[in-house]
Amino acid sequence: MQQNNQTEVLIAGAGIAGASAAYFLSPHCRVTILEREDQPGYHTTGRSAALFAESYGNATVRALTRASRAFLESPPAGFATNPILSPRGHLVFGRADQGAALDAIAEDFAATGARVQALSGSRVRELVPALREEHAHRGVLDESAQDIDVHALHHGFLRGARANGARLVTSAEIRAAQFSNGRWRIETSAGEFDAALLVNAAGAWVDELARACGAAPIGIEPLRRTAIVFECGRFSGGSASTSHWPLAIDATETLYFRPEAGRFLASPADETPSPPCDAQPDEFDVATLVERLQAATHFDIRRITSKWAGLRSFVADRTLVAGFDVRQAAFFWLAGQGGYGIQTSPAMGMAAAALVLRREMPAALRDEGVSLAALDPRRLV
Repeated sequence: MQQNNQTEVLIAGAGIAGASAAYFLSPHCRVTILEREDQPGYHTTGRSAALFAESYGNATVRALTRASRAFLESPPAGFATNPILSPRGHLVFGRADQGAALDAIAEDFAATGARVQALSGSRVRELVPALREEHAHRGVLDESAQDIDVHALHHGFLRGARANGARLVTSAEIRAAQFSNGRWRIETSAGEFDAALLVNAAGAWVDELARACGAAPIGIEPLRRTAIVFECGRFSGGSASTSHWPLAIDATETLYFRPEAGRFLASPADETPSPPCDAQPDEFDVATLVERLQAATHFDIRRITSKWAGLRSFVADRTLVAGFDVRQAAFFWLAGQGGYGIQTSPAMGMAAAALVLRREMPAALRDEGVSLAALDPRRLV
């Protein structure tokens, strides 16, 4: 075996989970990242239209999001050439018969400390003129929500990890794994690797990797989500005329859309169970999305310029997973990011590094009430 294939920590998966863990681990130990595809972030990370919203997710997700804010707002020097976050806003709109649901959403958002406004229908339609009056009777606006530059964040983590000596190996699908004498021997399509610890950040494939390694599966469920970008006739006055619109989502969470460089990005917010795969958009889901857009808005959809699907992977309680396996002490879980992996990645990277290195929880997490016990995979088996 070549000496450079020996490492202390081997991370399986170079998406946002693996990249952030490598970033925070690499100053302290030798790290190698294995990516099965020929480029990092090919699957879920590269297909995410992420939003930073402290009002999104359950209590643990919200705590991780709050703990990530400082890093995302002011990343270290050289991390990215442009800001990671930019103003957007998160608007929930609804019909007259959805008042109770909107009241509950407003109360829930306000409890997080987000800047929340309850809006009249006329104000909703001022913010998003495309909405039809009957679908925008009232609204709730989280002013503090922001867009995330996913590419800049992901590649900032990878670039920083490599600057600290981490190695990224692409086209390295894991074919076999064996643990003996305190070391992992990992056979991949790019050769054999030797490591003291294996971090499972394989996204939709985490349970498959766990079985191959003799670890206890956590019940991961990959769910397909569809998205499109389209050109619109009525609101085609260039990106300047629509760029200030917030992300708009209906009260039942079956449709959302936002401006996208002079066009619009939209999704039916679908969650279709899927095996781990290179997810592709289903034409029925695309047609459903177009139907919902036409019902709720005045959009004149002239051309769909792109369409795609990604897998969002959850465990049963929809809380992220970070911790050592129940059966295999040299196997570490970093999984279940679902729709929260981008906005929580700084905090999850810090948490993973602290757990792997057996150090105290970082103050950024502790101060926001992050519980490492809530992330522990032992809750799932």
